[in-house]
Amino acid sequence: MKYTYSGHESFPCKSLWLKKGYDFIVNGLNFNSSDAVVHLGVGKNMVSSIRYWLRCFNVTSDDKLTDIAHYLFDNENGKDPYLEDLGTLWLLHFLIVNKTEATLYYLLFAGLQKERKFFEKQQVANYVKRVMTEQNKFNQYNENTVKKDIATLLQMYVLPQKNKTYDDFSSLLIDLELIRHDADAKNYVFNIEGKQKLPWQIFLYAIIVTKGIDNSVSYDVLQELGMIFCMNDMDVIEMCKVIEANKPNIIRYSDTAGIRQLQFIGQINKESVLDEYYG
Repeated sequence: MKYTYSGHESFPCKSLWLKKGYDFIVNGLNFNSSDAVVHLGVGKNMVSSIRYWLRCFNVTSDDKLTDIAHYLFDNENGKDPYLEDLGTLWLLHFLIVNKTEATLYYLLFAGLQKERKFFEKQQVANYVKRVMTEQNKFNQYNENTVKKDIATLLQMYVLPQKNKTYDDFSSLLIDLELIRHDADAKNYVFNIEGKQKLPWQIFLYAIIVTKGIDNSVSYDVLQELGMIFCMNDMDVIEMCKVIEANKPNIIRYSDTAGIRQLQFIGQINKESVLDEYYG
């Protein structure tokens, strides 16, 4: 894994930045151009931040637009160019965690969450430091950089406690309610029970992306995907049963002799799953 904890210039991704960046590239403009600030209507540091978030959410690869970028943001055929559908936010959340370009998002949801449901900022920093040490990457670890990354991530997901400006509420993934302040409003908690409802098609999309060519998906894999979406074991099992009920000729969930798994007995692709959701 490539470990990256900087690039956002301490700006969380704003709700309209992905569409703004998509249109910028479609119009043949260049992020390195001196007039990029004019075309994007933001400061120089924000130009760098938008470019970074486009990579993290898999909207771009080497500054070229991806298939999922066109699928969502195309002006004529895009399914949700202005991110008005909650399912799109769930999809983008999965994309940023799964791609691991912004390493902290994967480490937090798929790693730290296995150890604790409540956390404070320093505990996240300590966890990252431990992972980097175990992976013999400690020479790439910078405490100040990681702490800024943690603060930016929390701005992305956590509803502000004090109403300062509208901009405080414009972070892209706040509406998912995946992380909240704890009862004392001093630290944070993964929101297992009170979060927004995850559409089964988005979870199935995540399974298809993760499983690759395998026809059987182990419960360990399902559990890790569940953690990405802040789901407990019962949530994961229930979601698998919902998927089976909607795709009985293609997918089966089995729990035999204590072995739980999801089996693909027919053909299905990730694009058709998204088409069904947006349809």
